[in-house]
Amino acid sequence: MRKRVNHIKKGDKVKVIAGKEKGKTGEVLKVDPEKGRAIVSKVNFIKRHQRPTQQMKHGGIIEKEGSVATSNLQLLCPRCNESSRVGFRKVDGKSVRYCKKCDEIVDKI
Repeated sequence: MRKRVNHIKKGDKVKVIAGKEKGKTGEVLKVDPEKGRAIVSKVNFIKRHQRPTQQMKHGGIIEKEGSVATSNLQLLCPRCNESSRVGFRKVDGKSVRYCKKCDEIVDKI
């Protein structure tokens, strides 16, 4: 199976461009490249019914972030402060991501 190239990484600021959460922004907390999904802070809240356990004495309804498809996310460029597509190029032998609007390198070299 071919490995997917992911344009989103942990710690990126992203904007949701499709789905019920369209227009919201947040920081990526976790990425699952195998499934093509990411967990973004303050986006796609789900409710889980939790039983009382040893670690959590009180059960109840817990709200937490659900995953969002990475195809529905777009990187917020730190320089132009807009959501834009991401390109890849080689700089000093390393592959880096860059903003296609302002041509600024997003990754730290």
